[in-house]
Amino acid sequence: MRELLKLLSVVLLLLVISCNDPVASNNEDVLPSKETPIRLDIKAANNLIELPLACVLQEYPNKLGQVVGDKNDLREPSDLHPTFYGCFDWHSAVHGHWSLVRLLKEFPEVDEKEDALLKLKTTLSKENILKEIVYFEGKHNKSYERTYGWAWLLKLAEELHTWDTYEARELENNLQPLTDVIVNKYADFLPKLVYPIRVGEHTNTAFGLSFALDYAKTLKDEALETLIKKRAKEFYFSDQNCPLSWEPSGFDFLSPCLEEASLMSKVLDGEEFKIWIDKFLPKLKDPSFQLEVGKVSDRTDGKLVHLDGLNFSRAWCLKNIADADPKYGHLIAIANDHINHSLPALVGDTYEGGHWLGSFAIYACQ
Repeated sequence: MRELLKLLSVVLLLLVISCNDPVASNNEDVLPSKETPIRLDIKAANNLIELPLACVLQEYPNKLGQVVGDKNDLREPSDLHPTFYGCFDWHSAVHGHWSLVRLLKEFPEVDEKEDALLKLKTTLSKENILKEIVYFEGKHNKSYERTYGWAWLLKLAEELHTWDTYEARELENNLQPLTDVIVNKYADFLPKLVYPIRVGEHTNTAFGLSFALDYAKTLKDEALETLIKKRAKEFYFSDQNCPLSWEPSGFDFLSPCLEEASLMSKVLDGEEFKIWIDKFLPKLKDPSFQLEVGKVSDRTDGKLVHLDGLNFSRAWCLKNIADADPKYGHLIAIANDHINHSLPALVGDTYEGGHWLGSFAIYACQ
């Protein structure tokens, strides 16, 4: 019976989100274009919100990722991180909170609205945020979560800022001191980074710059925006012929080539980006271009399941490229294929993927 329910849940989620559902138009059944981006609806939101609700207060299992200075640093996760202690690790807790905010903002009628608001108000209190700051000020963990967790923290701050409710204003104000800490850390770190980090996991520089740039633009932080654009051009402007055929590596959840291209679509103006992308990934402009989805052999393996995340992050990068230049519109169909391949992993699956993949799916479908 449990397996049957799991199968039905998967089918429901796919039916809700898939871009291939028939829609009525002029009394005829037609199919949307394959180049129509996948979007969430309320049914999908009701399914997806269950993932962060289930983990933002789940303390164990937990991967702290800390440097221990002495025995006093060996404390409970909720003591060290009273806001972001759930969802297995700090950064997943951050984007679990982002998921709740995003779904509440886009779907105010979502079934679990009151539970989600209660959890956000409980964790994102002024007192808890001040304790989070103390951790970042410690001698041994000043670079903690650099820059993946930093990027998601700014994405959470951006989402709160664009959510027009009194609850959002309260939560944004509570978070602001930590937001300021992270902005300052970017300002301190980026001038010292001589070479970008071009990996498919957390430390990828292009991803960290991309989300931070979104925040800077939305919040009109001109100093941060100027710094990010300057460093992005210094890191990537001369790059050509990125070896996309080398991807993915076994544990990737980010595409080094596509994350860079996505970032530069936000950094360069229209004509400049068209010239740059044609040199950086020349094969992308071919309407027959194909990109095989990342395949997961064992979703109980916390590293191997990264490839489901890769499918979602590739999708949002491909959509950003298509948005920047209409001649890349054919990439939307590839993005949709990547999303639809990994959607079944979100429902009733193991905690190895469940504690974080929902955020990636939500972001890919916005």
